[in-house]
Amino acid sequence: MRNGTDLYALDISGASFTKACGGPCTEGCVTLARIGEDAWALGDSKRPDAQPLRFTTEELDAAGIDPARFGLGA
Repeated sequence: MRNGTDLYALDISGASFTKACGGPCTEGCVTLARIGEDAWALGDSKRPDAQPLRFTTEELDAAGIDPARFGLGA
């Protein structure tokens, strides 16, 4: 398992973020990208210049965030 320091050392410049919406995405949505094995970046489409937060798969699970909702496999 990675630790938080390792996650922020990963280059995400080429990451492909996808949105998950519970309804119309008129006000913005949470975005998620796989950035490595057991590594994810979570962003906010309303704030595209903000640095995405980074999590392990275990941390996403603990927060109730399912990558499948974004069309991504865990």
